[in-house]
Amino acid sequence: MKNPNLKKDLFFGSFWLTSTLLVLFFLFIIIGLFTYSDLGMLLGVLRQPEFHFAIKLTLWTSVTATFFAVVVALPCAYVLSRYRLPGMVFFDTLVDIPIVLPPLVSGIALLIFFGPLFGDQLVKAGIRVVFTPLGVVVAQWFVAVPYAIKSFKQAFNGVDRRMENIARTLGFSPAGAFFRVTIPLAKSGLIGGLVMTWARALGEFGATAMLAGITRMKTETLSVAVFLNMSIGDIEFAISTAIVMLFIALILLIILKTVMRKEVRV
Repeated sequence: MKNPNLKKDLFFGSFWLTSTLLVLFFLFIIIGLFTYSDLGMLLGVLRQPEFHFAIKLTLWTSVTATFFAVVVALPCAYVLSRYRLPGMVFFDTLVDIPIVLPPLVSGIALLIFFGPLFGDQLVKAGIRVVFTPLGVVVAQWFVAVPYAIKSFKQAFNGVDRRMENIARTLGFSPAGAFFRVTIPLAKSGLIGGLVMTWARALGEFGATAMLAGITRMKTETLSVAVFLNMSIGDIEFAISTAIVMLFIALILLIILKTVMRKEVRV
């Protein structure tokens, strides 16, 4: 007689084996990155003016892009979460386009929009987007805002609408109910979405390269610095910069996991 528990153990054992192999694969990839670097090389790169420029540009552009992504994503996500109107499926699909488009294609589309289509009008107004740091912000915002919308929508979906209705019956205005009830109840999900949005903006390369260009010490973010120095054979600078980006990603993921764990406990 066959033992059903044996089949069950073998079945779930294959799950554990697959998970273990995947974790080991990712771990060895990270270890491999560190094997081509050492502390002295890393410290030497960290002292270079080019690295200082790249990390400063990356931080201020990604924070700015994330801020404007949040400003746009909050109302859009709330509308998608709370209302079922004609055309909502089209609207929801449209905001997903930057997620499914290859970043280079997004960059070409942005380049055409801010170049041949409306570039002259913007330049006359004193706004230069193409091949400027502002272009970096625009590209990062474009690729990051759909992630903010999706994350925020999920957070709002987790808020019981009855709580909002109760707040309205107690005299709160729609804005008051949103900021005093909805936002606090969705706080953990919103923070998680904020972190993921910033992480996406932080690592953006393709759209940035097309719209802002790849210019050393002008539009050189950390991702661009890795590409530039790999292309000229400066492996030490590229790998050291990649390690810094890895540490930033790990910190962001730790923050995200911590926030999500607290939300689950609540």
